[in-house]
Amino acid sequence: MSTPLFSGQHSRLDNGVDDTSWSSNPSLTNKHLAMIGAKVSPIESLDYELIENELFRQDWRSRKRVEILQYVVVKWTFVFLVGLFTGIVAFGINLAVENIAGLKFVYTVNFMTSERFVLAFLVYAGANTILVMLAAMLCVYVGPSAAGSGIPEVKAYLNGVDTPNVFSLNTLFVKVIGSIGSVAGGLIVGKEGPLVHVGACIASLLGQGGSVRYGMTWKWLRYLKNDRDRRDLVTCGAAAGVAAAFRAPVGGVLFALEEVTSWWRGPLLWRAFFTTAVVAVVIRTGIVWCKHGNCGLSGEGGLIIFDISGNPDDYGLQELLPVIILGVVGGLLGSLFNQINGKIIMWSNGWLKKKGKGAKIVQAVVVTLITSVCSFGLPWLAKCQPCPKTLGIPGEATCPTYGRTGNFKSFHCPADTYNDLAGLFFNTNDDTIRNLFSKGTNGEFAFSSLIIYLVTSYSLALLTYGIAVPSGLFVPAILCGATYGRIMGMAMKQMYGTAGPMDEGIYALLGAASFLGGSMRMTVSLCIILLELTNNLSLLPLIMLVLLVSKTVGDGFNDALYHLHVQIKDIPFLEAHPLPFMRHLTARDAITGPLVWFSVIERVGTILEVLHTTKHNAFPVVDDNFDDGKNQRPVFCGLVLRSHLLVLLKKKQFLERREQGGLQHDGTFSPAEFAKPGSGKGAKIHDIHLDIAEEEMFLDLHPVTNTSPYTVVETMSLAKAYTLFRQLGLRHLCVMPKSSEGQPILGLLTRHDFMPNYLLNLHPSLRQSNHRKIHAFPSFCSPTQP
Repeated sequence: MSTPLFSGQHSRLDNGVDDTSWSSNPSLTNKHLAMIGAKVSPIESLDYELIENELFRQDWRSRKRVEILQYVVVKWTFVFLVGLFTGIVAFGINLAVENIAGLKFVYTVNFMTSERFVLAFLVYAGANTILVMLAAMLCVYVGPSAAGSGIPEVKAYLNGVDTPNVFSLNTLFVKVIGSIGSVAGGLIVGKEGPLVHVGACIASLLGQGGSVRYGMTWKWLRYLKNDRDRRDLVTCGAAAGVAAAFRAPVGGVLFALEEVTSWWRGPLLWRAFFTTAVVAVVIRTGIVWCKHGNCGLSGEGGLIIFDISGNPDDYGLQELLPVIILGVVGGLLGSLFNQINGKIIMWSNGWLKKKGKGAKIVQAVVVTLITSVCSFGLPWLAKCQPCPKTLGIPGEATCPTYGRTGNFKSFHCPADTYNDLAGLFFNTNDDTIRNLFSKGTNGEFAFSSLIIYLVTSYSLALLTYGIAVPSGLFVPAILCGATYGRIMGMAMKQMYGTAGPMDEGIYALLGAASFLGGSMRMTVSLCIILLELTNNLSLLPLIMLVLLVSKTVGDGFNDALYHLHVQIKDIPFLEAHPLPFMRHLTARDAITGPLVWFSVIERVGTILEVLHTTKHNAFPVVDDNFDDGKNQRPVFCGLVLRSHLLVLLKKKQFLERREQGGLQHDGTFSPAEFAKPGSGKGAKIHDIHLDIAEEEMFLDLHPVTNTSPYTVVETMSLAKAYTLFRQLGLRHLCVMPKSSEGQPILGLLTRHDFMPNYLLNLHPSLRQSNHRKIHAFPSFCSPTQP
């Protein structure tokens, strides 16, 4: 029996490798490719839905209490390991960055002290170039997916998009080594964003459920062989990365909840909180270890908290106006940063694609040299300033400081004077933030110096974020925001005199919050991260206000930075809410092409042919001869996955006749064989070889058919179908006919069927809709949005 092809409707094919639409219209093609790493890659979706077939039900019925306990123990053990390993790796990255950067500054300062300034610059710029070149070469040739912060890819994965090689072992290795090189190499980037990706990589690798190739097939690991549990682990890994980067365990949990994950369950909150608590313990242990002099030049491993606590500052109504102004400035500069950075990346991607891989390395080296020239050369423009008579900074004993750290850097200045621009430029990014945040340093920086640093750091951050090295945006945003926050603090001091109510360091913190809110558009998680980062709970109301204002202003211009990068990469991301024009369409309106389905007992040759000629990942199963007592008619039985069909074909448990009894699967199949393999390395149809006699036999699909897939009636609005699809984390949504007569199923809706570009090409009249999202700057890589 040949597979029926309904001549009526069919959904566009599920998003898989080389999927193409059945439609003859080339604009409706379903071959979705996204920019992942350095190349365009095909995109698939993840199966978060529980496949309730006969094998699944038998497995749960046969499980004993001890096996249920094993499942719980395995999940908690793995979230513990995610926290442990993420904390250790994060501490190692900080240790390496501080020691390498410290060594670079020690040699440079030694040459400057002996007035060999040209040699000092050559050592400084040469070290930066070597470090960044190493990071770029690793990104280009070993792990292209490690470039950037990785947060857009983690965000896409937790939305249900299976992006290739994003969590591979190569990516993890390059992310760790590359982060060390790019941060220690003096670029205006941070390691905080990459640490989110590192935590997600560790979680994903642990959640592969063992490896047959390496003999890691422990029976307990079979419990994790599904996308649902892996998704939870990756969520915990992302939270662990933020907790490790900022020593903010609560902020890490809220970051995962607010920014990266699309689905959240109650039990996941506890596991994520436990993971970040483990990270906090590991980081704290490392800091204590460093205090005993075991960390070389790193001091406390670069993990000194930006403590601006002490006596709480008094603030009143007079502080509300400057805080609101900071929020507006942050929203404007943050949204402008998003727009310009996106344009630069889109232009450079097109240019670099023509030039080849070597051009990416050259680009990184050029940016490094520009950064080195600015950080070493611009401090020469500043005038030497007299040291303050009293030093009110904890731990600051002398002025000027001749070491690699300190607020009052000598640079080329004589005794009892310091170079304020050197304290900003000629420093690691973390030390610059400490200098900007430090209390008791009112008047430390000249107005002209802050303006120079703001323009330079803003411009360098625009150029740097997007090159082929691991790079995070938290630190550049904090640097830019803290700088104009200091400027606002100086203006307030001029207005109120020395009796001004708040320290300039407090304004620097509020400025950093405003830029973060204006570019990333997060509120609750950023608020908690900054409070944990600075250890000053009294500033909670002001930070809340500045974040709300900056986010509101930024939202009026464009989307959040990470979301814009998801659009630039052309990843099929499902937003939290459907676009308004979807209310004018029904579920059937999104379906095109003929439908391919199988009978409950199907000929092996037919299955083999369909799997060879299509890239569908799920097929409807129909009972052709269902008798309801009145007449015989086809009835929809459920969905069968491609991966499950491949397992059945590989096992060759075939029937000689269609009328023969059902598949004898007792003892023949185990649920673990149908579990999803790690890293997408499952059986392929080209690996299965059958002879002619076997192709004429039959296969019973009853045991592996999901008899309870999610369905919608054809008349349901596409907006409601979209909400159902996203909220439940589906990969396939069955569209059923309104009438019980005729076709048992009309088609399948997949992720790509909800993409605005596809729908607007399918129904071009909707482009003229009046329901348009108002933005001063249009979104990248998106159609005209109704």
